[in-house]
Amino acid sequence: MSFTAEVRDELARCAPACEYCNIATLAALTRVCGTLSVAGRGRYRLQVATETGAVARTMIGLTHQILKLKTEFTVRKSVLHRVRNYLIALPDQPDLEKALVLLGILDRSGALVRDIPRHVVARKCCRLAYIRGALIAGGFVADPRGDFHLEISVQGEEFARALADLIGQLGIPARVNRRRASYAVYIKSAEDIVRLLREVGAQRSVAEIEEARAVKSVKNEVNRRVNAELANQGRSASAAQHQLELIEELGLRGLRRGLPDALEAFCRLRETYPDLSLRDLGEMADPPLSKSALYHRVLRLEKMLEAARSDGNEAIQ
Repeated sequence: MSFTAEVRDELARCAPACEYCNIATLAALTRVCGTLSVAGRGRYRLQVATETGAVARTMIGLTHQILKLKTEFTVRKSVLHRVRNYLIALPDQPDLEKALVLLGILDRSGALVRDIPRHVVARKCCRLAYIRGALIAGGFVADPRGDFHLEISVQGEEFARALADLIGQLGIPARVNRRRASYAVYIKSAEDIVRLLREVGAQRSVAEIEEARAVKSVKNEVNRRVNAELANQGRSASAAQHQLELIEELGLRGLRRGLPDALEAFCRLRETYPDLSLRDLGEMADPPLSKSALYHRVLRLEKMLEAARSDGNEAIQ
């Protein structure tokens, strides 16, 4: 089962907080993945097509529980994609028009509602139920082991922006993007995705995301340290090569034999251990020397060569 399917299944099992929450959930399900056909004045047929069992179960259960309407249920299997497709139809019947008004699909004049009616989401718990229903019907939540991404695919720009505003009322910013013939209400911040799922009741899914975030954090820290260590090794190797070149030039210029004991000891140490960093090189000295002490010896060698170059000392012995 994909992570999206797990989230949808968990949300479909959430209990309503008040007697109107189920209406809000059913309204969102119907609006996001439903198709309304008009056969004449006051004659309608509503169809909901989905590949998600959670949507089918919730749609049928709430329709019978709240609306008391007759439903037709068909299961079709796609040979090409090897998935089931569920079709729930509410045929024309006496109370269907009233139900469509109750769900905010039609207004009292019979016109289509393009945004989200206030009476459906009057309470905060009902707003959460509506968002929950939209997630069950058209939500996608990326596997948290990869990128963090949540989106709800809907029809109609006005409805998409209304849904984004509804999510925004929770203090969670959501954006709208056009996707060919549809619109996506999406969130990309891991923190905001966690907040939204926690608000709508997907606690198990939140725990999985938090665990994935923790694993990612550890991996990122390990990678950061490895990269830092590799960079340090690269710098140490370059510094060691530079020091060997200094020592070689000192010999070519005939300055090696007159070096103070401390500088000569450094030269022999570096030639003996050409790959060590200054810190590790200091530990090989007898007695051990600090990195700072060795670095100052390198600076003294550099100044000696600079002075020799400026004096035009080209003696090579």
